[in-house]
Amino acid sequence: MPSNRLYQAFFFTAIAKYANLVISLGVTAVLARLLSPEQFGVIAVAMVIIAFLNLIADIGLFPAVIQYKNLTKDELGNLFSISCYLGFILALILVLIAPLIAGYYGQPLLRNIIRLLAIGLFFTASSVVPNALFYRERMFKFIAIRSFIIQIVLGAVSISAAFYGAGIYALLINPILYSILLFIVSYVHFPLPFKLRISLNTIRPILRYSTFQFLFNIVNYFSKNSDTLLIGRYLGINILGYYDKAYQLMSLPLQNITQVITPVIHPILSLKKEDKMQLIAATEQLIAILALIGFPLASFLYFAAEDLIYLFFGAQWGTAVPVFQILSLTVGIQLILSSSGSIFQTTGDTKYMFLSGLLSALLNVCGILLGIFYFEAISAVAVCLVISNCITFVFTYAIMYTKVFYRNFLCFFYLLAKPVMAGLFLTFLLYMCGIFLRTEIVWYKLFVKIVVSSIFFIAFVWFAGYRSYIALYLKRNN
Repeated sequence: MPSNRLYQAFFFTAIAKYANLVISLGVTAVLARLLSPEQFGVIAVAMVIIAFLNLIADIGLFPAVIQYKNLTKDELGNLFSISCYLGFILALILVLIAPLIAGYYGQPLLRNIIRLLAIGLFFTASSVVPNALFYRERMFKFIAIRSFIIQIVLGAVSISAAFYGAGIYALLINPILYSILLFIVSYVHFPLPFKLRISLNTIRPILRYSTFQFLFNIVNYFSKNSDTLLIGRYLGINILGYYDKAYQLMSLPLQNITQVITPVIHPILSLKKEDKMQLIAATEQLIAILALIGFPLASFLYFAAEDLIYLFFGAQWGTAVPVFQILSLTVGIQLILSSSGSIFQTTGDTKYMFLSGLLSALLNVCGILLGIFYFEAISAVAVCLVISNCITFVFTYAIMYTKVFYRNFLCFFYLLAKPVMAGLFLTFLLYMCGIFLRTEIVWYKLFVKIVVSSIFFIAFVWFAGYRSYIALYLKRNN
């Protein structure tokens, strides 16, 4: 493997994700001023349902294609055909049950929205296998260019549609057209034979590998999305709009960090899956780096919550501020947790990944139910999610260290010492900024907090020895 392969992978993936972050923030900022919280709430419900059916259509095939390097074109054709059949069946089912979903939430508009999204569901399912081949072949530059072009075109189309009165349907342009364009690009680059009759004999080992991956995806879905489903039903679509917007904005930096790292880690470390000591060393270095980013980021997002909400969405979204602040407390541990799936996949221990996901789902659902039915407030839901995420965090890495790595679990907490300290120091600095920064100019307050946080982070990385640590991590994984 060339010495610069990992650098290139991170570079191109980062370029794509951060460019998409800027595009997404710009598009969302415009649409949030043109559409109501209730309209965003309706789309949030529909997208959660679509996300669940996408998981079923995937059935764990995406990581399986990456893991098994020697699949023949015939075997890939079988997997591709399975995805196409599943996508068609699920899209048809979705069209038929759309009126029931609309009736359950008391939103007649949901019926047509869900039926339109069924189109995207079919193409998303059909592109699972050819799209996975891009990652298996580590074509990160192509993935970055593809993603950037599609996002910027669809962002412009969505904004134009909203300006010309498309209303809530402007929010459907991106998910539907993105899935169609992704399928076209993937299939043109990796054309696979479609088979009317599927042979399962040659792909049974692959399906066995993907079973626990699939089960993990299902429980992880309920862990991540049950709040949207339950809040929309019992607290109202309008309240869901505020909650969803707070969650999405909090998740943007988180997703655009994890999605730079996660797609790269599994394809590259899977080349060295037999060397567990090297895998352990890479994992611990990765945890330390993610923690260094995550805990200070959580502090920054907490103190910049009001500025970010008002700047991007406007003062009418002020109800989302306390929810954003509470949820931002989980950014550090969520960032670290984002790498756990890739490690379990690389070692082949998808059973333990499923168990940790199952615990997370149970805790999250219990917390959400408590926040909705006992406290009857979205801020209470957010607090319960913080607690459940902390428990899942400890449990997941306890399993990884004791059952997979066979190491002392205390080693894990040692890795977190300096990053947690960095987060606490930054918390103090931003708290003092809030006391002495007497201005109502939103962009100016946010700018000062960004400058303070950036200077502190750079100084901490330099003086705490992380500069050489990061270089060592990249060197060892080339």
